[in-house]
Amino acid sequence: MPDRVALGFDTSAAHCAAALLCGGQVLAERLEHMTKGQAERLFPMLEQMLAEAGLAWADLDVIGVGTGPGNFTGIRVAVAAARGLSLSLGCPAIGISVTEATACDLPRPCRVVIEGRRDQVIWEDFDAEDCPERASRPQQAVTGQLPPGPAPAAPAVPLATGIARLALSRMDRPQPRPAPIYLRPADAAPSSMPAPVILP
Repeated sequence: MPDRVALGFDTSAAHCAAALLCGGQVLAERLEHMTKGQAERLFPMLEQMLAEAGLAWADLDVIGVGTGPGNFTGIRVAVAAARGLSLSLGCPAIGISVTEATACDLPRPCRVVIEGRRDQVIWEDFDAEDCPERASRPQQAVTGQLPPGPAPAAPAVPLATGIARLALSRMDRPQPRPAPIYLRPADAAPSSMPAPVILP
């Protein structure tokens, strides 16, 4: 069986990150820091990477997408893009949390800590890789106030590469549709305007 091609991308923070893998080999990789504009930049970046590798959209076997936690709008941009690509290309889209991707290829047990907003960090402990009965969830804490546990580990691979690698490893098992992971309510306040009237 030929090596399968995976595209992984993430816009859950102030960046647009993507990686293209064939089997275990990284064909192309991008990380562009930006506070806004991820929705406009994502697809041109992906097209450039495919062209650089001499591949087309139809060559993709699986899509991995970062599902957060992170920026609300950024997570929705990436998840919507992955779902749309999955429908149009007929290949699976697999959601990967940013903590899982950060922990990719790290020896267990380990703890990953990601900088959040407003003096908060996102963290998760991993003790057994791909062990559903002992799976944990990303959590949020005040910087410097983490519970006892392993010392935070530096990532072994870039975020988008971890997303693509984990998607490749899971594509032969049934997976739920990618869905955002949120740890707190949205910052936006509900509208005070009355709902529109739907005419018969």
